[in-house]
Amino acid sequence: MGAEPSDGGGVVRFARSSLHIVVTAGGAVFSGWDGAEPLPSHGLAGSPPERDPRAVLEPDMDGGWRVVSERVTVAVSRLGAVEFRTPGGVVLRRELPPRWWEPVDGGPGRWLLRSEVAADARVFGWGGRAEGVRLREARLGWADGSAGGPSALFGMPVELVVADAGTHLVFHDTARGGRVVVREGEEGAGSGHDRCGTVELRMDGGPLRSWLLVGGPARVLGGFVRLTGAPVLPPAWAFGRHHRFRCEWPVAEERVREAVAGCSARGVPLSAVHLGGSAAHLPQAPETSGGSARDAGAVPDAARLAKDLDGAGVRLVWAGAPGGSPEPAARGQEAGVPYGELPARGFAGVVRGPARRDGSGAAVAAVRAVDEARAVREELQAACPEEPPFLAAVEGWAGIQRAAAAWVVQDPVREGWAGLRAALSAVLGLGLCGVPFTGLDVPEAAAPGGSPAGRWRRAAPGVSPELALRRLELAAFLPMLRTSGPQAVPGPDGEAVLRERERLVPYLLSSARLARWTGAPMVRPLWWEHPGDRGLREGEDAFLLGDALLVAPVLEPGATRRAVRLPRGRWYSTATACPWEGPGEVVVEAPLGHVPVLARAGSVLPVRGPGGATEWEVWAPVRGRTGGGLVARDTDGGPADPGIGRYATRWDGDRVVAEWRVGDQRVPVAGPLRVRGDG
Repeated sequence: MGAEPSDGGGVVRFARSSLHIVVTAGGAVFSGWDGAEPLPSHGLAGSPPERDPRAVLEPDMDGGWRVVSERVTVAVSRLGAVEFRTPGGVVLRRELPPRWWEPVDGGPGRWLLRSEVAADARVFGWGGRAEGVRLREARLGWADGSAGGPSALFGMPVELVVADAGTHLVFHDTARGGRVVVREGEEGAGSGHDRCGTVELRMDGGPLRSWLLVGGPARVLGGFVRLTGAPVLPPAWAFGRHHRFRCEWPVAEERVREAVAGCSARGVPLSAVHLGGSAAHLPQAPETSGGSARDAGAVPDAARLAKDLDGAGVRLVWAGAPGGSPEPAARGQEAGVPYGELPARGFAGVVRGPARRDGSGAAVAAVRAVDEARAVREELQAACPEEPPFLAAVEGWAGIQRAAAAWVVQDPVREGWAGLRAALSAVLGLGLCGVPFTGLDVPEAAAPGGSPAGRWRRAAPGVSPELALRRLELAAFLPMLRTSGPQAVPGPDGEAVLRERERLVPYLLSSARLARWTGAPMVRPLWWEHPGDRGLREGEDAFLLGDALLVAPVLEPGATRRAVRLPRGRWYSTATACPWEGPGEVVVEAPLGHVPVLARAGSVLPVRGPGGATEWEVWAPVRGRTGGGLVARDTDGGPADPGIGRYATRWDGDRVVAEWRVGDQRVPVAGPLRVRGDG
C-alpha cells in the first residue's frame, strides 16, 4: 500500500486496486476507483469544481491515510474501507472495500459497493420513486424499468442520508443499470448494541465513482445542483393551470375554443392547452403511439388558433413523444418537423415523451433523455430567443433539471388511491435529486355532473368522483399542474381548488426563483429545516411548499379530517387563520374540496389579489418575536434578475410591520398589504 498526494487529496494504491480522493473548494468529495475520474460524465454540468489546496493526503493510524478538510474528513484504511467523518470525528458513512467480478457469459464487468450508515439514519432520494420517498427495507432496480411507475422513468443514483449526527448526499455518477438494497438500522435498547443501516449498490458495469457532500439539507442540495447544473426556470405562464386534450384535428380546435370560452365565462383559471396524441401517457409503447413532433405538421391552423388564444392569456403546448431514429432525435428533431419549427407553428412549449428503448435498458434511455432534452431546448431557444422556452420531460436522469421540468405520469385506474401517495413520493424524490420544477398529471379530469360527492361526474372506469377531486387537490399545490380530459371546466369544488391555486401563482413564481438560486426544492419533506427531528423524518404524507406553506393533502378514501405533524413554530390555517403550535401533532379538518394548508407565522407571501394584481399576504409573527425570510420581490422578473429580497416582520404596538432588509437599512414593503393572524 502506498499513496501519491496531490492538490485536494491524492491516490491511494493497494495490491490490486487504487482509489482517487479529491476534496473540492466547496467541500464536495470525489471518490474514484481504479482510474475513474470525474470526466467524462453525463451528470456533471461542466468542469469539476476546483480542488481545495488546503486538503492534503497524509498518513493516518494503523497504516491508513486521511484527507482533512474544513467540512469533512476522509479516512482510508489499509484494507480499502473508506470513512467520511464530521469535523468532530463522528462517522457519517463507512464504505467497505468494493467487489468486482466478470459475468460468466461475458459482457461488461460488474461491481458491488456496500456502505454502512448510522443506526438512526433515514435514507431518501433515488429519483422519482413511487414506492415511498424514504427507503426502509427497499430493493430498487432501474436497469430494465422493473421497478414500475415513475421509478422506471426517473430513477437516479442520488442518495440523501439524514441522521442525528448530520446529513450527507451521495451521487453515484455511473450511468448504468443497477440495483440498490437499503436496510434501515436499529438502535440498541438498554445494553444492546446498535445495528447500523446499510446501502448495497450493485451496478452492471461503468466506472465506480461518486461525489459526497456533507452539511444540512439545504447545503448538500445546493452543492449537488452546483455540480449537476442549476435548474432552468420555466416561463411565468407555465406555473398556471395546463389542460390536455387527446383528440384529432379539427375536433381538437373546436374543443380548445370551447374550453377557453367556458373557462373565461366561469372565471376558471387556464394558462395553457396541450395538444397531441397519447404518447406522453404511454411510456411502455412510444413506438406505436401518436404525438411525435412530425404530427404537429398535421395541425394546419395551430398558428391561427394560438394567435386567437393569446388574447385570453392561453398558450398552446405540443405534447409529443420521440420519433424517427435515435440519431436525429439526438439532434433535437424528429423525422418531419424539427422542434425548432414548433414556435412558428404556434406552439409555446413542448412536453417530450420517454426516449426510445433500443434494448439498452431504462437507465441508458433515461440518460439519453437528458441529452435529447438539452438539444430540443437549444432548438426552441434559438427559434424564440425573446422568451425562455417551456420544456418538460416524462423521463430523465441526474441533470435533467438543467434542460427541462419533470412531469410525473401515472395511470390512476391502475394505481387508485395508492397512486396519490406514489405521485407525492415521486415529486418529493425528484426534489431531493435536484429537480425542483415538477408537475403532476390529473388524467381524465371530471366534468360538471350531478354526483353528490363533489358534484363531479365519473370520468374514467375505476376513478371515483372523490378520488378525482382529491387527486386534483394534491396536484393543485405542486409546482406545475396539468388536467386532461374532454372537458376543461370542473365542478364547483374543483373550480374552488383551481382558483386557490391561481391565487398562489405569484408565491409559486417566487419559490421557483429561489429554487433556481439556491437549489432547494419547491416541494420539500417536513424535516427539511429540522433534520434532527425524528418525528418529522418519519412523515411522508405532507410536505412544505417553498419556505412558508405546509400542505397536508388527503390521501385516503372517506377521510374528512387528518393528523398533521408540525415543525416547530406557529402555523396558521390559511382558511380560518386558526393558529397551531409546533412541534407536535394536530388534527385538522379536511372536507371534500378543501386542502389543509398552513402558513408559517412571520412569513410574507406574494399572492394574486381580487383584481389580478400581486399583493402581499403577511402572517403575523408570534408577539415578542420577529419573522423573516427570502422572497422574490418582483414575480414578473426574468430568470437573469430574480430580484430576491430578504424581509423581516415584527409587531409595532398593535400593528404588524413588514420591511425589506437592505444592508443595515429597513425599507417598508410597498404595495397592497393584508395582515392575517393575531400573533
